[in-house]
Amino acid sequence: MLKIFKYLKPKEWLQVAVSLVFIVAQVWLDLKLPDYMADITRLVQTPGSSMSEIWTQGGYMLLCVLGSVVAAVIVGFFAARIAASFSQRLRSLLFSKVESFSMEEINRFSTSSLITRSTNDVTQIQMLVTMGLQLIIKAPIMAIWAVTKISGKGYEWSLTTGVAVGVLVVTIAFIMVFVIPKFRKMQTLTDNLNQVTRENLTGLRVVRAYNAEGYQEKKFEKANEDLTKTQLFTSQGMAFMMPMMGLVMSGLSLAIYWVGAYLIDGAQATDKLTIFSNMVVFSAYAMQVVMSFMMLVMLFVLLPRAAVSAKRINEVLNTEPTIMDGSLTEGKPGMAGEVEFRNVSFKYPGAPEYVLQSISFSARQGETVAFIGSTGSGKSTLINLIPRFFDVTEGEVLIDGVNVKEYAGEALYNKIGYVPQKAALFRGTISSNVGYGENGKGPSTEEMIKKAVSIAQGADFVENMEGQYEASISQGGSNVSGGQKQRLAIARAVCRNPEIYIFDDSFSALDYKTDRVLRSALKKETAGVTSIIVAQRIGTIMDADQIIVLDEGKVVGKGTHKELLASCEVYKEIAMSQLSEEELAS
Repeated sequence: MLKIFKYLKPKEWLQVAVSLVFIVAQVWLDLKLPDYMADITRLVQTPGSSMSEIWTQGGYMLLCVLGSVVAAVIVGFFAARIAASFSQRLRSLLFSKVESFSMEEINRFSTSSLITRSTNDVTQIQMLVTMGLQLIIKAPIMAIWAVTKISGKGYEWSLTTGVAVGVLVVTIAFIMVFVIPKFRKMQTLTDNLNQVTRENLTGLRVVRAYNAEGYQEKKFEKANEDLTKTQLFTSQGMAFMMPMMGLVMSGLSLAIYWVGAYLIDGAQATDKLTIFSNMVVFSAYAMQVVMSFMMLVMLFVLLPRAAVSAKRINEVLNTEPTIMDGSLTEGKPGMAGEVEFRNVSFKYPGAPEYVLQSISFSARQGETVAFIGSTGSGKSTLINLIPRFFDVTEGEVLIDGVNVKEYAGEALYNKIGYVPQKAALFRGTISSNVGYGENGKGPSTEEMIKKAVSIAQGADFVENMEGQYEASISQGGSNVSGGQKQRLAIARAVCRNPEIYIFDDSFSALDYKTDRVLRSALKKETAGVTSIIVAQRIGTIMDADQIIVLDEGKVVGKGTHKELLASCEVYKEIAMSQLSEEELAS
């Protein structure tokens, strides 16, 4: 838990120190009240006391109260300020850390858990800091100071207070043993609830199409009920604690006055006033001690969840990315746009089997290399090794004659125009999506964006939209069709003007005519740029300079379309399933 506070800045530690001064001042003022109360009690009971003296002591009490309020407001102000800036920093650190993660780390934590850690967990820490400065520091100071004030004023009262404190300690122990583990469990259950909700919302069309609303509702209800039961248990536990605290406070007051009455009754006349005054003071100080423990109980409500949240946040912040950037920004001279795989094998972290085995090929500048194979043959996994979404297990991937591990991340990505299997659009406009990101060559101009959209065969539908290139795009591109999303994703890659294009089955949502015209425009407008294509359709890759056939992670064929029809049985089977004999013959 304490490790999370290393992210506090010196300025915030200074504010904590200032808050500590005002907390001490507040406690001192609160503990002065019983002294003035005792003086008023003594003056009232002493014959000949003037009213002005009583008013003076009352005025001092009023000043103490006002001073305590001012100190509390100042502490609250600093606490809120520290908590807000600290939580802001934690969110920024988490976001930056997640940005540096490879897919391995993302998959390890899961998307829903990372969202919860960046929101709910940070909120728990913020609440702890806000309340902690006012409770964690104040409670022990007040308890210790109050005990020193009442020490020596009567062992009977001290014994009574000790019994009350003992009951409070047992109560707190009960909380720690039975309730705190449930608080820890709540964060995991919140993760689960977020995951089910997110899954349902992202797959809403499929849920409705398959009449699976009932199944999803049951799934959500299960996650919701688990979280609710845990929350009810903790709430019920705390609901038992607060009346218990009130009972202890009332019982202690009653016991102090009962013991006081017994002592006064048995004392001599000259001592009665002193005992009565001590009883009033002791009662006030004893309440301060009990109040301190009540504040600690409130703290125990926040601390368990905050401790779990701090641990979860630290897990993310302390995780070192498995893929570390190199330092090179340029490849070897005269090798721009070249991609080479040297005996590459790959398996996912923790998996026993290799997904790719002994893959070797090279793509020269301006060449088009295509990959085809059955579902699960490793095509997408292979091209994900080029931009280092994963690192190879064995072998080397080279771009421009340099191992991709030696490149600085930004330099590597600037060489690549990547179009993923599932087109991803961001909330904004057509222009902001096509001109998205940094390419190391300056911002994309309006002319570049229009040209990229035209090459991707998207000009017709874009110019028919309201606002044209400034037309609004919803989150995830939900207001455009699948084919339109793919064309905008391709336009985004073209707009970068890269050395290498990577198309991960990026033409699947296009009709055959658009597919053919788009590829023709790409070949004409981007001459000299290397293209790596993954496709399911033979028609998309027939004209490639080199076609590599994958089967169960191994290369089973390599060559042009005509060469593979003659030499590779797997390719021939795929071709015959998609093309007629006349088309194959031509």
